Amino acid sequence: MCGRFALAATPEEVAEFLGLLETEDFPARFNIAPTQPILVVIAGDRQQQGSNLPERKALLVRWGFTPSWVKDPRDFPLLINARAETAIGKASFKAAMRHRRILIPASGFYEWHRPPKESGEPSQAYWIRPKNGGVVALAGLMETWSSADGSEVDTGAILTTRANARIADIHDRMPVVIRPEDFTRWLDCKTQEPRDVAELMVPASEDYFEAIAVSDKVNKVANTGADLQAPVSVAARPAAKPKEPRADRQLSLF
Repeated sequence: MCGRFALAATPEEVAEFLGLLETEDFPARFNIAPTQPILVVIAGDRQQQGSNLPERKALLVRWGFTPSWVKDPRDFPLLINARAETAIGKASFKAAMRHRRILIPASGFYEWHRPPKESGEPSQAYWIRPKNGGVVALAGLMETWSSADGSEVDTGAILTTRANARIADIHDRMPVVIRPEDFTRWLDCKTQEPRDVAELMVPASEDYFEAIAVSDKVNKVANTGADLQAPVSVAARPAAKPKEPRADRQLSLF
């Protein structure tokens, strides 16, 4: 599960990292939550000048994937994540896996370690970011939902995979990270079928992220300041082994 993330990089940093010709100005956001607009990158219809590669462009979509065949989103679960292991064949995501793969720029994401209730230990929030800082590109899927009156809403979800050994101590799932050298392949939905990019949907290397314990302020959507990422002290826990995949856990619209 990836239920909160942040994007504190400047528009210029995002444009350079993702190879965008231009992007609109946007503020730093430290607590991006489901149903809010998120910045995504897609392959454009035109080729880059002097190159045979397609242009990349940025746009905003609603975080919460709605398949095109849904009649009323109020009667459909809010899909903020898609499991990489099953997205290719799952009815909700298979069309987007084939035609609408996206990149979601982030500075990092939040995750919660939730001990068994009988342990008596409280939940602990973590800010998980690249060790070397900068922007990370999360794999995502996009779909445009059309209402009966003709209005359209662009929606998106983050792909997740099993956690690597570093993150498994906190949670058994983590977002799929796409490396810069794989951006073109991932976004190329014309020549690269889902089976051709399946190898990209794997856990990041164990030394890619660092996890920083933070306060429970991040639990409240109304808290949006940079202080959400201030470290706090917690008791050390023994490292855990990655767990077996579990059934989907999606948030509800209500």
